[in-house]
Amino acid sequence: MNLSKRVAALTPSATLEITAKAKALKAEGHDVIALGAGEPDFNTPLHILEAAKNAMDEGLTKYTPAGGILPLKESIISKFEEDQNISYNPDEIIVCTGAKHALYTLFQVILDEGDEVIIPTPYWVSYPEQVKLAGGHPVYVEGKEEQAFKVTVDQLEEVVSSRTKAVIINSPSNPTGSIYTPDELEQIGAFCLKHDILIVSDEIYEKLVYDGAEHTSIAQLSDKLKQQTIIINGVSKSHSMTGWRIGYAAGRKEIIKAMTNLASHSTSNPTSISQYAALAAYEGSQEPVAEMKQAFEERLNTVYDKLNRIPGFTCVKPEGAFYLFPNAKEAAEKTGFNSVDDFVKGLLEEEKVALVPGSGFGSPENVRLSYATSLDVILEAIHRIERFVKAKQAV
Repeated sequence: MNLSKRVAALTPSATLEITAKAKALKAEGHDVIALGAGEPDFNTPLHILEAAKNAMDEGLTKYTPAGGILPLKESIISKFEEDQNISYNPDEIIVCTGAKHALYTLFQVILDEGDEVIIPTPYWVSYPEQVKLAGGHPVYVEGKEEQAFKVTVDQLEEVVSSRTKAVIINSPSNPTGSIYTPDELEQIGAFCLKHDILIVSDEIYEKLVYDGAEHTSIAQLSDKLKQQTIIINGVSKSHSMTGWRIGYAAGRKEIIKAMTNLASHSTSNPTSISQYAALAAYEGSQEPVAEMKQAFEERLNTVYDKLNRIPGFTCVKPEGAFYLFPNAKEAAEKTGFNSVDDFVKGLLEEEKVALVPGSGFGSPENVRLSYATSLDVILEAIHRIERFVKAKQAV
């Protein structure tokens, strides 16, 4: 039996691939440091765990509406009003089985064969694959390091066409941690309104911003931009709930209705227990969120300079998320590797440090390190990377 062409054309997730290799080495007894996974190293806060247990005890284990339970939608609406001063109605919200599934469902309902989606690089690994699965065509625009990995309207104007259906904005960004300013978002918003292009605003890392940086949603800048934008968010990163699989989309009701109809024929509904856990996440204490953010910020400010001192590594300091995305091209060249991908493989084999090659994010000169792990572990990883580079250069 032959697989479908759309699945055969998929590129495997670079993050999951490197994580699998690291786990295999660990299973063989090696002391592996894995800095590939994009999830907080904290457990889900206690009050959320208790809410899930209570939901099970109360028998809330049945089907729910395909688009999510109303109390959770109302809590999401309150979150938008409090954080961004944006007003939504319940029919403008859909709860999905993770923010990734919200994105997947969105592309399925807005794209026809050959429609184009502008994707700034570096990008999160699943954006282009999801666009392709919906029959769309990814159009890449390079966010250069000297621009803090962000794209400009001039660059967008060079690639826009009559088939352009949407543009993706991920702020704070995975993998770079870059954040778009309100002025930059205003300019991109004006471009999208001018060409009638839908804005897909991935804001999953909105709570994780550092050193005085602030997150702004493009949808909060004007009523017109709110109507032009679909916000993607969730509780995975902010509340350390990656495995619970609860994300959501907010936007014009026609699109949300289409997404809900599609979800009714695919997932039926997000897991009922996870929805009640997410409800507790938003309605309960936010102190654990602040504590996690503080821990990530301390790690960033401790390891950033140390990483930049590794020969051949240069890094733009991130403003959000929990990743460092240094350029390692010079390090790879000086250590005798043909590419950064080969450098990453050599590092894993010899020093047992797992990084994600930037090629998976459309940026082959970079590597991604997650600092969503303990400071001691990160410092040991940096020590091993530096030892590897210096030893190879000395040969």
